Order: sequence, then structure tokens, then C-alpha cells
Amino acid sequence: MISYDDFQRVDIRVGRITRAEPFPEARKPAIKLWVDFGGEIGEKRSSAQLTRHYTPETLIGRQVMAVVNFPPRQIGKVLSEVLVLGVPDDEGEVVLLSPDQNVPLGGRMF
Repeated sequence: MISYDDFQRVDIRVGRITRAEPFPEARKPAIKLWVDFGGEIGEKRSSAQLTRHYTPETLIGRQVMAVVNFPPRQIGKVLSEVLVLGVPDDEGEVVLLSPDQNVPLGGRMF
């Protein structure tokens, strides 16, 4: 069990994917993402193994949830600044977490 204070330390925000490109250099098929979290946080980069259900073209404009307070992590040639969140489908492939309605960028999950 964790405390509510522990939960509050994880900063999960809503952002909008503004750019997405194939990431052929990755060990496993992945897509490079640029996600806009609005004024306070701005645009951040990430990489995600999303190729089963998504193409770069279908990701543009999509709102997603991401952890924005992890330290940056080098993934191949990409410095991933946020962790875009998803859950596995029946085959273990990533399905993105996103709000079911359009919400302001940068909104914090609670």
C-alpha cells in the first residue's frame, strides 16, 4: 500500500501529440513522439512501442496521459523526457490512456 502523498508525487498530465515519426533505430518497433502539455510544461519528447495499434499519422492531435516528472532517459538516439501511459491489450500490445473528452492541456490527473 502507498499513501496518498506517494501518489501525489507522480505528476501525470494530459498532453496532445503534435508530431510523431517512425523510430527504426529502436530495438523493438517504436514511434518518436512530441507531446504538448501547454504553457507551464511545454512540448516534451518521448518514444513508445505503439506500432501494433497506431501509426504516426493516427497519433497526431490525440490527447494522451503521461508522467512528466521522471528524469529524462536516453532511448537509442532519443532523449525521452516523459513517459506516455498505456495498458496492454489481450496480446500485451500497448493501448494508450487518454481522456474520453477533450480537456485543457497540462491538466493534472487526480
